Parts: sequence; C-alpha cells; structure tokens
Amino acid sequence: MIINQIIGNLSENLTAKTIDYLDLEWFETTKRIQRKKTRQGTDVAIKFLREGQRLREGDILFEDAEKIIAINVLETEAIVMSPSSLLEMGTVCYEIGNKHIPLFIQNDKVLLPFEMPMFRWLEASGFRPEKQSVKLLNLLKSNVEPHGHGSLGSTIFTKILKMAAPKDE
Repeated sequence: MIINQIIGNLSENLTAKTIDYLDLEWFETTKRIQRKKTRQGTDVAIKFLREGQRLREGDILFEDAEKIIAINVLETEAIVMSPSSLLEMGTVCYEIGNKHIPLFIQNDKVLLPFEMPMFRWLEASGFRPEKQSVKLLNLLKSNVEPHGHGSLGSTIFTKILKMAAPKDE
C-alpha cells in the first residue's frame, strides 16, 4: 500500500472502526520515504513528506469501511527536565540547541533523546535531568540552516557581508 498523504488525525475522528497502528520511532516521523509494516502486518510505503513535514501521533494514513491505519509514536528513553524559571528554560534550550541535538517541549518540560554524555553534562552544569521512557511528540522546529563552525563553512557574518556588498552590473 502506497501512502501519499495524511487524511486526518484520530483526535478529530471518533470512530468504531478497527485501528491498525503503524509504530514509528520518534526519528522516523520526519523520514520522507520509508517502508514499514503495521501491527496487523499490512505493508505500507510512505512517499509524500516534503521538507520540514513530519508524521504526528494519531495521523491517519488510510481509511476504508472496516479499518483505519494510524501512526503510533513509540516510547523511547529520554532526558526530561522541568526548568524552574524562564531563565533556566532559555539557558538549557540554548545549550542543547548549541549542540545540535533535537529538542522537544511537552507539558512545560524540556525533553531530548537520551545520551549519557549529555545527561552527565546537564548534571554537571547544575540542571536536574531525569531519565524517563516517554513519547517524544512535540519536536521544536528550527529555522536554522545546517552550517559550519570556524573553518568548516562561511559564517553568518560573511553571508551578511556578501549580501551588503555592492553588486557589479
């Protein structure tokens, strides 16, 4: 079965039909092309995501008279923090973002996929991280383009200079 679009979400569609879940890891929700099997064994090929689009918990991929195929995001080990102030929230998000690690905000908590070095660094920096098994659902969108640091690529400063430079006509 080839899936080309999301046709709704279970949160908007109360139904008595059988729901066959397609289980995905959090990082698979942004893959543009993938082939998986649902819990009931239906082969599904997803070929539609455009850049920046992602599948969400409960997204309906297929519906007929008897059943619905919907997305289930699997739980994973994560670092969970409950910042005590706006300053702490901003600081921890900045530090995590500066390391180019995916960041999630859910229920006033900051979450990121578990990595022991990051967990230890957060503890050493005075934050109070916890290791929990959770669904990572609300990935923060970043408008930052991939870039290099130092000699790896041009800096934002050099890009601004190029934009401001007079054009030769």
